[in-house]
Amino acid sequence: MVKNLVLALAMTLDSLPSIVHVMIDHNVGTEATPQFQFQHVPSPVKDDAGAHAKLAVVVGDPEGGADLTALTDGALPTAEDQPSANFFFAAGTDGGRVLMDLGAVIDVTAVNTYSWHPNTRGPQIYNLYAADGTEPKFNPKPAENTHPATCGWKLIATVDTRPEQGEGGGQYGVSITDTTGSLGRFRYLLFDSIPSEIDDSFGNTFFSEIDVVAKK
Repeated sequence: MVKNLVLALAMTLDSLPSIVHVMIDHNVGTEATPQFQFQHVPSPVKDDAGAHAKLAVVVGDPEGGADLTALTDGALPTAEDQPSANFFFAAGTDGGRVLMDLGAVIDVTAVNTYSWHPNTRGPQIYNLYAADGTEPKFNPKPAENTHPATCGWKLIATVDTRPEQGEGGGQYGVSITDTTGSLGRFRYLLFDSIPSEIDDSFGNTFFSEIDVVAKK
């Protein structure tokens, strides 16, 4: 009886629909601290599956802040406007694309991204694509005029943390997960970043850290 119940439960879980969930937390004022503690989104960690990933700018021009290693080194900004501790694209540009190569195909359970800035460079707007690299037409570095879906990439989620009301500045944490417990088995992640506004030149996000959580 118990065995049949466990089997039925397993079959029910396997039949659950796969729904990607984007959790967004926003800290402002004294709630925003160097520890990046949020109500729902986990704080950044140093030993995640992306800690040793290879990163490359596919599209766009980085600003004179930190290099790409700032996204995976586990070191966090200690203040809200600290260019040297964040990666961001140049002022006046239309964002860009960052490629993350995890080195091998892994079962990804979550992708978490973090940012911090007192103004328009705080909010995160990006499309997250993923691939295992086995697609015959796979292109790991799609150009600006190439849609990733046409060359072996799968759209995982669209993220937009801009608040509906109030100022957009502050500290943001985003956690992308799936109801099945797995986003899929991937080696490559592509972050297609978009400016948070175009009223002035300073809309490209100050990205502080990216964590990739692998299934244990």
